[in-house]
Amino acid sequence: MSVLNQKTINQDITFNGIGLHSGLAVTMTVKPAAPNTGIIFKRIDLKENNVVVPNLFNVSSAVFCTTISNDHGVSVSTIEHLMGALYGLGIDNALIEIDNQEVPILDGSAKLFVEAISKIGIKNSDTPIKIIKILRKIEFVDGNKTITIEPSKISLDIDFELKYTNEFIGRQRNSVKVFESDLSDIYNSRTFCLFEDIEKLKELGLAKGGTIDNAIVVKDNQVLNQNGLRNQKEFVNHKILDCMGDLYLAGYKIIGKIVCSQGGHKLTNQLLRKVFENDENFSLIEITEKNLPNSFINKSHLRSIA
Repeated sequence: MSVLNQKTINQDITFNGIGLHSGLAVTMTVKPAAPNTGIIFKRIDLKENNVVVPNLFNVSSAVFCTTISNDHGVSVSTIEHLMGALYGLGIDNALIEIDNQEVPILDGSAKLFVEAISKIGIKNSDTPIKIIKILRKIEFVDGNKTITIEPSKISLDIDFELKYTNEFIGRQRNSVKVFESDLSDIYNSRTFCLFEDIEKLKELGLAKGGTIDNAIVVKDNQVLNQNGLRNQKEFVNHKILDCMGDLYLAGYKIIGKIVCSQGGHKLTNQLLRKVFENDENFSLIEITEKNLPNSFINKSHLRSIA
């Protein structure tokens, strides 16, 4: 069996928590799924029209989180941390049963998702994976926010820059090779906000479930969380996690190089939409031993693909 075949999880995993923005209690169970299923959300609190597919064209909102909806208006929100974990771990197929409208925020990162999946293990199949290979440079600009994707030989490279007027956050930049780098700091990095923005979010009906147990709160030049930051670049690393999760809405893993400044959920979705406007921008390749590109020299490095 090729290590380049599709993967799912070994057994069911259940997570209990609250939604970051809704504040509602939620139980979510991630289940194994057959090859070529992809990632599917199912709202088990509803009896009909309850399947929602995390696809870039199903994004109904990208303000402060990524929300997907089906044609019947049924939605699931704040999917990006779980999707980032599934992307990084190389999970191609999973059924996600959820009894409310929002994925549990847990500790505000992907850490607990990754630990739980790693503990129960990953199951390989006999079905080869498919990847999206970027063929041309594509750029999307929105004011001072920019994001580009261009061809890359064997990896998904993400180079992300964050700029805040708050001096404590300031300017951070980091880059990772998603299929080669150690992603521990990416998975462990939590969502964050400025103390002065909390009331604004709540006035918008958001952050009802937000606490210092599931988000970093920055006030002036300090972090209000008792144990401080988990790593030196936690702010930009969380943005990379979000980017990974949002990119997985392409439906397949991507081979390309992302460079982003001041981006977020909306910008990543807009980039993907621009990529898929033209078939000449990308190719969908089934990866088998026979057509493995010569540049895949060390397959052991390709943890997320392989």
